[in-house]
Amino acid sequence: MRLSRRLEKLPPYLFVEISRKIAEKRAQGIRVVSFAIGDPDLPTPPHILDALVEASRDPANHRYPETEGLPELRQAIARWYRRRFGVELDPDTEVLPLIGSKEGIGHVAFCLIDPGDIALVPDPGYPVYPMGTVLAGGEPYYLPLREENGFLPDLDEVPAEVARRAKVLWLNYPNNPTGAVADLDFFRRAVEFARRYDLAICHDGPYTEVAFDGYRPPSFLQAEGAKEVGIEFHSLSKSYNMTGWRIGMAVGNAELIRALRDVKSNLDSGIPQAIQLMAIAALDGPQDCIDEHNRVYQRRRDRLVEALRSLGLRVNPSPASLYLWARVPEGETSVSYTTKLLEEAAVVVTPGVGYGPSGEGYIRLSLTLPDDDLEEGLRRLEAIAHGRPVRL
Repeated sequence: MRLSRRLEKLPPYLFVEISRKIAEKRAQGIRVVSFAIGDPDLPTPPHILDALVEASRDPANHRYPETEGLPELRQAIARWYRRRFGVELDPDTEVLPLIGSKEGIGHVAFCLIDPGDIALVPDPGYPVYPMGTVLAGGEPYYLPLREENGFLPDLDEVPAEVARRAKVLWLNYPNNPTGAVADLDFFRRAVEFARRYDLAICHDGPYTEVAFDGYRPPSFLQAEGAKEVGIEFHSLSKSYNMTGWRIGMAVGNAELIRALRDVKSNLDSGIPQAIQLMAIAALDGPQDCIDEHNRVYQRRRDRLVEALRSLGLRVNPSPASLYLWARVPEGETSVSYTTKLLEEAAVVVTPGVGYGPSGEGYIRLSLTLPDDDLEEGLRRLEAIAHGRPVRL
């Protein structure tokens, strides 16, 4: 058979490769400590699980769902945005539930990109932004996120001829992989940029509820005029430890929401209704679970920062997100250091260059591993740093 040539442009998905290497080590009977993937180890809160169990017993929830999601879920999403951000959304035209935000991020490229169009994507950044663009026949144009700029893209650096060909600007704050944050002034400038060049903004905001030291990240939609030019993707995965349940949402510009709904209606069959009812329980129910989770993540963040600095790695405490972004030791590249940790210590981190060329010289570490694994990983990293053999 003859496969599509577009597949030749797709590298192996970063986390698939990481999972393969972990499996190889474990097959050898080695205990692997993974700081690699941002998948919460904490359980889904009980009141949310109770809603799922109850909903699963109702035969009405055993049938095909509607693509646009239950009206009750769209209304719950709109209520949550009003409470959390003061953003008003029309649940009928400005809200679309998703089978996890990742599929919406991939599908929205087909709403915006024609062959030869450009998407402005952050570098480093979540790999789905450029890969969705490639699958739709477009070209990613990478915007460097530099430490000296607080890992914010310098939109003034985008050449005018590139901006005129661009159809979409991707933003993501709190940021994966850097842990950086953006304020409303930056979002306002992004809206002005989008208006100037008649392009859409897609903001990916799954980490707004994972924040520390009293910080409350804003929504892109809080910026004046944001709904006129863009949409925001959000997810229940990180807020409520629901990565395995696959539920998220896109909200904002009605025209783009309608286009995304039309694409999805031709490619998927919607979210199981029991999962949607579970999401309503999460959004409308007690929110103190989020603070409880964040206390755990902040404690782990502080422990990791202290330990990594003591080993000579340069790292700043992220004010939000599930990640730390650390400089590799002098003389190492992100891949060489990652490989060294895996081969010599069975410790898995993600190489910064896996998120784009500007990620070279960094590694990303996740806060989503149990405390005993975290301490074991730090013990092994200390041995590596001091040139001692690692006891596995």
